[in-house]
Amino acid sequence: MTVHEPTVSIGAPPRPAGLGAEVRLLLRRAMEVYADSPQASGWLRHHLGRFEEPLRVAIAGKVKAGKSTLLNALVGEEIAPTDAGECTRVVTWYQDAPAPRVQMYPRAGAARQLTLARSRGALQLDLGGTPPEQVDRLVVDWPSQYLRSTTLIDTPGIASLSADTAARAGAFLAPEDSPSQADAVVYLMRHLHSSDVRFLESFLDRGVARAAPVNTIAVLSRADEIGVGRLDALSSARRIARRYQGDEKLRGLCQTVVAVAGLLAQTGRTMRQDEYAALAALAGLERGDLDPLLLSADRFAHRDLEGAPSPEIRERLVDRFGLFGVRLSTTLIRQGMTDPSAIATELVRRSGLEELRSVLATQFSERRDLLKSRSALLAIEMVLQREPRLGSAPLAADMERILAGAHEFVELRMLSAIRAGAVRFPADAVADAERLLGGGGGAPSARLGVDPSAGPQELRAAAMEAVVRWKRRAESPLASRATADAARVVVRSAEGILAALTRY
Repeated sequence: MTVHEPTVSIGAPPRPAGLGAEVRLLLRRAMEVYADSPQASGWLRHHLGRFEEPLRVAIAGKVKAGKSTLLNALVGEEIAPTDAGECTRVVTWYQDAPAPRVQMYPRAGAARQLTLARSRGALQLDLGGTPPEQVDRLVVDWPSQYLRSTTLIDTPGIASLSADTAARAGAFLAPEDSPSQADAVVYLMRHLHSSDVRFLESFLDRGVARAAPVNTIAVLSRADEIGVGRLDALSSARRIARRYQGDEKLRGLCQTVVAVAGLLAQTGRTMRQDEYAALAALAGLERGDLDPLLLSADRFAHRDLEGAPSPEIRERLVDRFGLFGVRLSTTLIRQGMTDPSAIATELVRRSGLEELRSVLATQFSERRDLLKSRSALLAIEMVLQREPRLGSAPLAADMERILAGAHEFVELRMLSAIRAGAVRFPADAVADAERLLGGGGGAPSARLGVDPSAGPQELRAAAMEAVVRWKRRAESPLASRATADAARVVVRSAEGILAALTRY
């Protein structure tokens, strides 16, 4: 139960009473029972402190899936190394702080501060001669509005050629002897491979507090490379993502699948004036000269062409934008878009980043207390199993009561059962059930399937309709017992929405 944690500098505001408050109370009682056990009490205290921290989201995937690039796009700055250097083989935490700082935590010995350096706007991390296998983690403090609410954790590549690197990623994301240090995971894949399914299965522990894919989102990364980088590549990628969303196997392992062109998003958020000038020069070339140049990255970077930017500049462009990004940018300029900020905004819009950020907000941020309560209950369960003692029985009973009685966990189990096919509704009712159970977000408008701008009266009417609709299904003489029980859970969710709206 060794705890390896960074020091989070800025916590989240206090949360209202509810599941989180109940779990925090249980943690404090457990700390009293285990006050004479430094290891157990320290572990419990750590999980109590996690409630005041930003949500922890780990970014995982195979080598070269685009993890660091996506992290940079989310933050809006190049703070994560994207080359295949030694730092990409180490678990790295990125958290908000008043001033930039990088701390290295070795597996043995005291932490030490690393020198900060930047090259062409990108942060450079150097382990200072320490082998990556001797480093437990790096912690990057960086002033960032995005990091105030979400601590991002960049993990080494899964299925890496280096067994040590792959093992390090697996040990962090799915440890055998403790809950994961991450509250949620964004898993990147270039296409759905059997190894991706195996990893998602390993991360999805089937225990009672864990039985739901609520804390995992899959991202179809490097979406611009689909269709050989054609201008309609992102549309093709979104169609593939929608097909994956309907895959019965994948639905039971993650919340949803989003297509994102991470490099396009990162470059759009960090685009520089000299890059725009080079793109404008390319857009000014004759189509007959430029189009052959854009047939391959090697040809674009190295072929001589009169009037074009130098090969060195073009090589940097293709590294930053990718061939798809260069094609898209020059096309936008030719169509009359000459404002660099407008082009940068359009690149981000087309990249899919905003859709991902919206999903992260609805699936993770809105479930902050639920995700942290889940991690805390797993920690209490582990302590009770490892150090059973007189006085721990009431703790176990209260934990079971919370798991069985808290409707948030009942919803998770039912959502997982529906998506895994264990509970079956008619096709027209499945999407309705998943939405009311919070599968598309926890806000009343998201659960009820109405416009986010809907007023209280419209929301109450939609909630009442949902209660009546699902009560009728639960009481149908044609429904099996399992279906009727599941429908009653949906009724309870709809009634909860209605009660909350009535209070306000």
